[in-house]
This record gives sequence, C-alpha cells and structure tokens, in this order.
Amino acid sequence: MKRFNILLVLLLLIISCEGQSKKPLEVETVSEQQKYTSYGARFNLENSSNVKEMSKVYENLNVLDTLQTTFSATVLDVCQAKGCWMKLQLDDKNTTMVKFKDYGFFVPKNIIGKDVVVNGLAFVEQMSVEDQKHYALDGGKSEEEIAKIIKPKKTFRFNADGVLLKE
Repeated sequence: MKRFNILLVLLLLIISCEGQSKKPLEVETVSEQQKYTSYGARFNLENSSNVKEMSKVYENLNVLDTLQTTFSATVLDVCQAKGCWMKLQLDDKNTTMVKFKDYGFFVPKNIIGKDVVVNGLAFVEQMSVEDQKHYALDGGKSEEEIAKIIKPKKTFRFNADGVLLKE
C-alpha cells in the first residue's frame, strides 16, 4: 500500500508539471499560423485583445477591480535577476507590470522588444514607493533613477497564469 501511495504522488507531480512546457507551439490564427513558446498554463487565443483595447479596459478599472482576460503586447522590460516579472507596452503612455501566478514560472531575461500573449487577471493597484524602488533595482535602473521615486502611483498590473512568446 505504501508503494502505491508513493507511485500515486509521483504520478500527480508529473501530471501537474506537464503544463509548464517550454517547447514551441503552433497556434492557428485567423490570418496565419504562428509559432509560440509556452510558459505556464496553456490557454486559448480566440478572444484575445490587442493593446489599444486593453489600454481602454485598464482606464475603466478602479483600484482593486479584476478582469480575466487575454491580450498581446510588446515586452518593455524583464526582471534581470531571474525573469520573475515583465513590463508590457499598452499605448504611448501606459504600461502594465506582469507577474506570474504563484511564482510558478519565469520568462527568459532576453525578450525585451519581443511580442507576447498573456492570459490571467488584469487589475489596478496603488504601488508603494518601496515596491517601485524594488522593481527599478531588479530592472537594472541607476541609483539616480531610483532616488527620483518619491510617491506612490496608480499602476496597471497583470497576474499571468500563462504566457506565449512569439518566435
């Protein structure tokens, strides 16, 4: 019985890690077939938004509102310590900070300028000065830039359970 329980636990661990693949996926889109590398949970691209639509959604959210959504955007910045967060460009003036659900996966550190599709929860948050400085340090900002951070700010956030990196 003990062996059976151990085998059952191992089987469940293998199954739970299955969604964390980093191999290329071929995804059918309306106009063409695209290749993506998947991080975290897999998701459907059918109802994904573009950055203009997503920017409008964020503008209409209040602090602590959440919305389950999928959208595509360009990566502006990535945590250079281990790829544990990224910033995405929404429009000319807005970005969103993306963290990964339960710290369950990371993205490569060299994807700045690349296109991604994220799936998860969009929300608005009031970011403290301490958190802003922490992220600036992780992003490799200079001491001078970090010293300029002196007040909390309203930020657009995203908790991703899955990311597709366009190849």
